[in-house]
Amino acid sequence: MRIGELSERTGASRRLLRYYEEQGLILAERCANGYRAYDEPTVDRVLQIRGLLDSGLPTRIIKQILPCLDKPRAIHFPDATPEMIATLEQELDGMSERIRCLTRNRDAIAEYLEAVRVDR
Repeated sequence: MRIGELSERTGASRRLLRYYEEQGLILAERCANGYRAYDEPTVDRVLQIRGLLDSGLPTRIIKQILPCLDKPRAIHFPDATPEMIATLEQELDGMSERIRCLTRNRDAIAEYLEAVRVDR
């Protein structure tokens, strides 16, 4: 598929997709006319990248862990440095805190809506 279709299917702009490619997060084949061509699994990969970015992970970390996310139970990552492990632990803690915050906010909004609906 071309970049326009990938953009449409993922909600990521063409510019953002080119950035992902520059960062080594996704791969594109080049057609004879120079156009980018993406395979079907790239749709899921882009959605996964966007989710990781939305959760607060920087692209430098995403690039390191992305190959492991396809089959997390079959991970063998022999070159994981103590620094990388510490960074991932920090990121995991940050994600957990953001989840707790989102959950509190979601629950507060749900309570508010319930109260408003009852008063109507």
